[in-house]
This record gives sequence, structure tokens and C-alpha cells, in this order.
Amino acid sequence: MDHGKARVLAAGPRCPSLGMWASKASISRYSVPTPISRTWAMVNEARGSGGGSSDSEGSKDSSRCSTPGLDPERHERLREKMRRRMESGDKWFSLEFFPPRTAEGAANLISMFDQMAGGGPLFIDVTWHPAGDPGSDKETSSMMIASTAVNYCGLETMLHMTCCQQSPEQITGHLYKAKQLGIKNILALRGDPIGDQWEAEEGGFDHATDLVKHIRGEFGDYFDICVAGYPKGHPEAGSFEEDLRHLKEKVSAGADFIITQLFFEADTFFHFLKACSEIGISCPILPGIFPIQSYSSLRQLVKLSKLEVPQEIKDVIEPIKDNDAAICNYGIELAVSLCQELLASGSVPGLHFYTLNRKMATTSVLKRLGMWTEDPRRPLPWAISAHPKRREEDVRPIFWASRPKSYIYRTQDWNEFPNGRCKSPRQELLKMWGEELSSEESVFEVFAHYLSGEPNQYGYKVTCLPWNDEPLAAETNLMKQQLLRVNRLGILTINSQPNVNGRPSSDPIVGWGPSGGYVFQKAYLEFFTSRETVEALLQVLRKYELRVNYHIVDVKGENITNAPELQPNAVTWGIFPGREIIQPTVVDPVSFMFWKDEAFALWIEQWGKLYDEESPSRMIIQYIHDNYFLVNLVDNEFPQDSCLWQVVEDAFELLNRPAGLVREVEAS
Repeated sequence: MDHGKARVLAAGPRCPSLGMWASKASISRYSVPTPISRTWAMVNEARGSGGGSSDSEGSKDSSRCSTPGLDPERHERLREKMRRRMESGDKWFSLEFFPPRTAEGAANLISMFDQMAGGGPLFIDVTWHPAGDPGSDKETSSMMIASTAVNYCGLETMLHMTCCQQSPEQITGHLYKAKQLGIKNILALRGDPIGDQWEAEEGGFDHATDLVKHIRGEFGDYFDICVAGYPKGHPEAGSFEEDLRHLKEKVSAGADFIITQLFFEADTFFHFLKACSEIGISCPILPGIFPIQSYSSLRQLVKLSKLEVPQEIKDVIEPIKDNDAAICNYGIELAVSLCQELLASGSVPGLHFYTLNRKMATTSVLKRLGMWTEDPRRPLPWAISAHPKRREEDVRPIFWASRPKSYIYRTQDWNEFPNGRCKSPRQELLKMWGEELSSEESVFEVFAHYLSGEPNQYGYKVTCLPWNDEPLAAETNLMKQQLLRVNRLGILTINSQPNVNGRPSSDPIVGWGPSGGYVFQKAYLEFFTSRETVEALLQVLRKYELRVNYHIVDVKGENITNAPELQPNAVTWGIFPGREIIQPTVVDPVSFMFWKDEAFALWIEQWGKLYDEESPSRMIIQYIHDNYFLVNLVDNEFPQDSCLWQVVEDAFELLNRPAGLVREVEAS
């Protein structure tokens, strides 16, 4: 390939020499028909429902082990997790979020879920706003935000449900939908009135107690149910004692635990806790913590909750009410002091934070308290979904390692490709990926800037690519220089991992699983590249036939592989005390053909459509889509230094040889 020459070409005839190299190397060639039956590697929930094809049984048995999930909490209900934490004295925290109004806000909130998950919340909850179509399929609805948190972010999630403007039939419909989406926890509330006074829905519920009874009557013990408590009594109750009796009724109707309204002084909570105990309420009671973040948010929340702010807090805030930074710092100090007093009492098992969809104040408080964990170990090398159907999932194909949310989507729906999650506005993407492309080499540079983290020619950092939802993994830095070199030469990598031979499971870069274990990886490289480079690779790979497994496929489905009998190849595994070997990541030939369709489509759907249809930039992306190949390489000799970089270097060296020498190599 002439890397210095721009090419803007239509798709040409197929090159016959590619088949020749495959034939010389005794490589198997096949095309997988569509649709392909669902195999174990693509969806584990088929096992639970009797799905899957019998043809995949050998593949399934050869690559799965019978080991139960590494994390016992994957199999526990929320109330069981709480009980276990209380018995061990291990304090926890949980976080509340509300659905944003815009699609961009939803994308930002989902990103925050991923960030906040790193601190180790026991659960999160998502509020229910009757005016925002909360039970719909809109990406901003309460239902969809909660579903995303469960299925894509792997968070134990509780969905608020109110009686407001809903009939019992509508509530039942929402609960069935929540159950189908994998949501297992409900915060049952009457809800705030739409106007000044509560107006009952005809035939509907007037009290949270009615809602709790309805949930238990319709769904038995499926949902864990939380209810709200008011440390100073509900503002509409006749007295504090009357409100306590209503709370006792909610618990007696089937509630599992209580989260309180916000308060400002620890003694308020202790008095409430004592009163609850005296009336016979024995379930866990979590204090609601509100770190003050601004004058306006404090006023709004106090207005909604009808609480009185203590005078000593007013005296501090009033003089600095126009300085949000100063108020936030004060709010953090106030929340830290309140939480320390609550935790020191020994009566508080966990803390529930009202985040207002902001990260800084809550994380600052939790870090000061020593409750923000950020354990570098992962239960498995990929993000775990919290959907009940995926409790037993312990193996995934490596191809979706950088698009885990896409993998979850594909393996639950099977009807269409998911939209990419690089949700930056079009102008932002153009600044990252090129407002104008002049050659294939322009594309090479985009990949290189993504890996290097350095600004491109427009002064912007490339923070995502169509194939990469997630930030670069820490282990990528172990191969950064090699990756930069090959990308600039036209090996456009979209997935990779270094070889690992018995590193401790606690290793901050490649570790995962329980303590005391050891993890292993085979070197893996996945990339797009030109037909000319593929021809050179096939020549070089003849020297590595017993060591390197490869799959090479174009957009039309021509697939060249030396994988034996289309069996999956484990590329990540771990050994842990008292357990069988866990092998959670595989290269599976059948799944690769599913991934091929998505990977090639992203060139056009995510990148090409940024440009006018007849523009040179669009034609360059179209040319790559039509003519490049998707390649994956696995070096099976994991105890040795990876040979994959040498394979690529030998291919480049072969490409740069004079034509006469290449023919001599072909003849030999």
C-alpha cells in the first residue's frame, strides 16, 4: 500500500489473490448464513428459557464452567444484601437521581451512573414524575432511566412509584413492565399533589399503604418495597404520632425498609428512630442526606418538603447566597458532620443521598467519610448487568469489550442494531473525527489521536470512536506505543489486550475477581485494515500457524479463519481459591459474524453520515467500509512475549518490498 497517496475510490472487483493465499495456507473459508441461530456465546438468557439451538451445545459445553458467579451479591435480593451488611457491621450508601428532561441530559446521567458505580453504592433509586410520562419508553422516562441503570450499568436499582394520576390498572401495567425490564425494587409513595391539594384518582389510591398492599397482592414477594418516613412528621398529618401510625401501617402492609425525608440535625433522626422502635417498627431505616449545593436548590427542596431550615444554617448561608462554590463547600462540611454523628451512634446501617443529579458534593462527602471504595478489582473483566435473567452469565465474546451496552442490547432484543452511544453533538464529532477528510491516512490519524489522548489538528481531543463506548482501559497503556505505530500505518485497532501470565487478581491494571487469585490473558488484537495488508498478513501468518488463531472477514461476509471446527477460544481466565477455573471472555467464530455486521455498519451510521453524501470525506469512509477487512488475532502462547506485534511488523516489511522480491516469496 502507498500510505502517502490519497485514495477516494468506489468499491472495485474482488482481488483473486486473497483466495490464493487462503488456499496456499490450507485455511478454511466459509460464509455464515443469516439469520444465525442464537448461540450460548451471544445470549446466556436463552439457557434459562429453553432457547438456543442444539448445534451450539458442543461449543457451550467446551467453553463454560459450572462455577457459580464470583460475587454472591449478584444472587441476593436488596433486603438480603442489607441484612448481610447489618450483620457484618459494614456500612453502605445509596444514591437518588431524577430523570432529566432532554435526551442529552439522559446520556449525561447514564455516564454519571458509570462514574458513581465506581464508589460502590449498594443501590440507586430513580424518582417518578407524573408530568414527565414516567412509565413510557422515552429515553428520559423514569422507567427507561431505571432500566438503563439495571441492564447497562449493572446497578441495583429502585424505581419510585406513586399513586398520583394513576388507576390501579395503570399501576399494575407499570409494575409488570418494570419486572420485565429486570427492576426488582420499588419505592412506594402517594406522591406530591399536582396542584395545592391532593386530588384522588377515581377508583385510585389515596395513600402509600394502599399502593404497598396492591403491589403485594398483585406480585406477591417479587419486589422489595421501600416506603418514605418523615422524621418531623408528614406536613399533611394531624400530628407526629398520627404520621407514625401511618408509617407502621405501610410496614405492616409489606414494606421491607424505610428511607427518610431529608433533615438537618442528627437529633431529629434519633428521635424519629426511637419513636419508630417504640411503636413496633423494626425494619431498616435509612436517613436521607441532602448535601446543600446552592442557595436555589436548598430553597426549592425546602419548598417541596415543607421543612424549616434551622436558624444557625440560615445565618451562615444568607451572607453567601450568591456564591454557589462557598455554599457547596459549607454544605459538604455540614453533611460530613451530620453523617459522622449518625454513623457514630451505631444505629444507622447506611446513608441515602439526595444527589440532585450532581456528583461532586456527594462524592466529596463519601470520600471524607471513607465510604467511597473504588476497589480496582472487578468481579469479572466486563461490566455485569443487574437484570435477574443475567445472574448466571459468566462468559461473553471479547468483540463487544468496548461496547458492553451494545452487547446487552443485542442479546435481549435481536430485532435491530442498537444506536451507538457516542452521543456527542454532530459538530463535536466533526471536530474530533475531522471536518474534512483528505485520505485514508486522515482516518488513521483519528485513531492515533484517540489512543494518544493528544489534541488533533483542530485542537480537540478524540474522546471516543464509533466502536468504543468506554474510556480506554488501563491495560491499553501497556501497549500504547505499539498501538500508536500500527494505527498510523493503517492497522485500525478497535479492541486489544496484552498477554498476562498469572498476575494477582488484585493487580490494579489487569486484576479481577476475588482476592488471592491469579488471572491470565492471551494477547488479542482486533482491527480494520486494507486488502493489501490482509494479503501480506496471510503470508506472514503461515509461519505462525500453530501459535496464532485468526479470523478475517469483509463486509460481504467472506471469512478466512484457521480456528479449528469453529470452537470458541478462551482468551481470559482466572484461578481463585476454592473455585473451578473461570473463563469469562472468549473469541467465538459464530459471534464474530454477528459482530462483523455491527462493526462495519458503524463506519457509515456513526461516521460517514456526518458528511454530505457526495463529499470526498463521505466517499473515503464508504471506501473503507466497502473494501477493508475486519481481523482478529489471538496469540495462544500467553507465557511468552506476544508475537502479534512481530506479525504486523513482518506484514509491513513485506508490503514495502519491491514487487520482484514479493513474487519470489509467493513462489516459495
